[in-house]
Amino acid sequence: MKRLLFIIPALLIILAAGINHFSCSKDKQGFLLGNSGESPIRKEIESTRADEIQSAFRKIFKMYEDSVVYITTEQTVQIRHPFFDDPILREFFGRDRREPQTQKRTGLGTGFIISEDGYICTNHHVISGVDKVNVTVKDKIYEARVIGSDERTDIGLLKIDSKEKLNPVYFGDSDIVQVGDWAIAIGNPFGLDKTFTVGVISAIGRRDVDFMGGSHIQTDASINPGNSGGPLINIYGEVIGINRMIYSKSGGYMGIGFAIPINTAKSVLVQLQKYQQVKRGYLGVSILPISENDAKQIGLEKNEGAFVAEVVEKSPAADAGVRVGDVIVRINNNNIKDTKDLLNVIGETKAGETITLTIWRNRQLITLKAKIKERPAR
Repeated sequence: MKRLLFIIPALLIILAAGINHFSCSKDKQGFLLGNSGESPIRKEIESTRADEIQSAFRKIFKMYEDSVVYITTEQTVQIRHPFFDDPILREFFGRDRREPQTQKRTGLGTGFIISEDGYICTNHHVISGVDKVNVTVKDKIYEARVIGSDERTDIGLLKIDSKEKLNPVYFGDSDIVQVGDWAIAIGNPFGLDKTFTVGVISAIGRRDVDFMGGSHIQTDASINPGNSGGPLINIYGEVIGINRMIYSKSGGYMGIGFAIPINTAKSVLVQLQKYQQVKRGYLGVSILPISENDAKQIGLEKNEGAFVAEVVEKSPAADAGVRVGDVIVRINNNNIKDTKDLLNVIGETKAGETITLTIWRNRQLITLKAKIKERPAR
């Protein structure tokens, strides 16, 4: 059976039971993302001959061997054995066996340093719900603080306190990545730290690999459980993505891995550092996809758009006059082909911004204005 597997909790062990070229970005508050200046090997690599690629790979590993970090997590869980509810078994094994047993679970993953003062990028699913996060840098173990984490984009931000300046990665531009480009992954698959693998970019703009429709870079560089949160790097030594998940029948590497584009991650990381969460736009509708048959019945030429199944009271959609049964086909200049398009466009719209909704209603197009609010906390 084909499965999409998130790379960590990779190696879940039960104890006791077994974000143009982007070299550095600084927001108005002074939060530094990435190393300063241009990658020191970019110009050299641009003039490299094919027989010198091996030397380029070695330089990239040397440049980043202390920038890619090893992450371990701990979580205390309660395990309750249902068969002890049986009165006969309970009597045989003892009544106390009905009580939940406490166990520790450990997980591992990868991260990479994005500022000299100890901010580290990883995946949300690496650090979600855990009690403790340890980060190993230069063979020294630090207890990390979770600054913020975003489930939708699967991005997490950690902070460690180090007495020495750390070596942040250089950020590339994921918008100019092309199929066939070199792709390099560094991470900790199966707990094997600082593992370096090489491949190419297999596809870009993959939006059908998660339910939110976020864009992904596909690569055949070998990534496995434990690589989650590690960097995907171009031949210039610049991070272009965050390794996230693999496509597998067996649970192991099958040549198809997916990474979050670094241009997506940059704005998320800045928000996590400022607010400990990501602030997103909110329209206030429940939406459904449109089938080909549905489109014919309501007079649409194509089965594209987002069908409005519910309008939340006192929401931006309600104030704008959106009705149940409307089909949202465009927002400003963005065509809405499906529900994922609508979620992405609204999510990236800032609170207070007014948008133009183009809606199919009663076999004709109408336009409405909606003032977006901030998405309420869950």
